[in-house]
Amino acid sequence: MSVESHGHEHEFEPAYGLPEPLPADEKILWQGSPDFGTVARRIFHVRKVALYFAIALAWRAGDVLADGGTWFDALKSLPVHALLATMAMVAVVGLAWATARTAVYTLTDKRIVMRIGIVLTLTFNLPLRLVQSAALKAQDHGCGDIVITLGGDDHIAWLQLWPHVRPWKLARSQPMLRAVPDAAKVSALLAQAWAASTGAAVNTEPTQAQVTPADGHRRWQTSPT
Repeated sequence: MSVESHGHEHEFEPAYGLPEPLPADEKILWQGSPDFGTVARRIFHVRKVALYFAIALAWRAGDVLADGGTWFDALKSLPVHALLATMAMVAVVGLAWATARTAVYTLTDKRIVMRIGIVLTLTFNLPLRLVQSAALKAQDHGCGDIVITLGGDDHIAWLQLWPHVRPWKLARSQPMLRAVPDAAKVSALLAQAWAASTGAAVNTEPTQAQVTPADGHRRWQTSPT
């Protein structure tokens, strides 16, 4: 089985988050969606966007004062700009909510299934035997990102996966389970399932070969049993 995309089929799912019924010999180990709050903060940077608009509004008021206006004049100049800023914030938060709401990650004992997309829903099957390594990047409140490195010649376009993909890895994209709640538990389940599926041992010692230079987080590496 190679990496597969099943296209736009959210409306016709035979089971939640899955493009087809599971075979009799395959079972779901975990299923979940990204945490909305973490998606808003980490992917769409709502805090930074809010700070930007706050500075822009303060700058506008400062310009009025610098031109000799009163505080009343400064406040009177803000409603239109504040309304536009509010509309932009609502749009960003809405995108974050839709991203978290429409994504479903499923881990079975044979594969990882990613159902993603807001307008165009896509489903990707990532067989565990094609997973070369994985890395957990812990975040706040127990959430975390799990980066998947695929071996072989299979490749998924970066734009097809965004934002469920490692940032800036454009040449050879790395699928990423974003803002996963209870990420440590999920990563442990993934490690166990990968070891059982491939027959290889999971190496979690922080050796030089296992460290991702960009973030310093541990990786699972294929190693002989």
